[in-house]
Amino acid sequence: MRVAVVSDIHANLHALEAVLEAIDAAPPDELWCLGDLVGYGPRPNEVVEIVRGRARICLVGNHDLGVLDRLDLDEFTPDAAAVARWTRTVLLDESRGYLESLEPEAKADGAELFHASPRDPVWEYVISPETALAALETTLAPLVLVGHSHVALSISLVEGALDGSVAPDGTEAHLDAARWLLNPGSVGQPRDGDWRAAWLELDLDSRRARFHRVEYDVERTQAEMAERDLPGALAERLGHGL
Repeated sequence: MRVAVVSDIHANLHALEAVLEAIDAAPPDELWCLGDLVGYGPRPNEVVEIVRGRARICLVGNHDLGVLDRLDLDEFTPDAAAVARWTRTVLLDESRGYLESLEPEAKADGAELFHASPRDPVWEYVISPETALAALETTLAPLVLVGHSHVALSISLVEGALDGSVAPDGTEAHLDAARWLLNPGSVGQPRDGDWRAAWLELDLDSRRARFHRVEYDVERTQAEMAERDLPGALAERLGHGL
């Protein structure tokens, strides 16, 4: 079975459309989303509608929960909180209902999925050897998928030893020789120095994974953010992948 994995779309419709166009060039059997459909970006309803219609598995992320008023916005940065408050004013009932139906973790086909981490599926960032090792030691599945950090990662665990790190475009992993922790990176706001939208391709039969990046019309998203008077710093960072 072939699976496309996406995460951290953050209401960036044009990034999502570009990723789906790339995915559909060789359509997978399933699409999995690791959460944070909304927050930061200007097109929350359109993103939720697309993911609702395409994803077999979708998790809820911390920004989704903030928009739903299930997390205190004082826990967010001021810019993130401002966009969450704006999103609340424009979110349609059907979008809200879909987000409310989601959980921050799931299991499927030999994989465990978390928005953030196994220890804290909502908030903990897996961005260090210590948190990566803890994530793998806390789980049992051969494959662990996480999002939240907006950094594409490919990390293996063999006989207690970790290997791997950031996964640039084109990185491949052979999943049959170890346990693996993978982060597909962010569709809508990458933070690994590459501004292009990220996604992960899994072949669960051949036990292979490949990381992908896709260019999109970032200036169009930035213009839409300006039209909605969303924080300028959030728009600017999209062009740098930081």
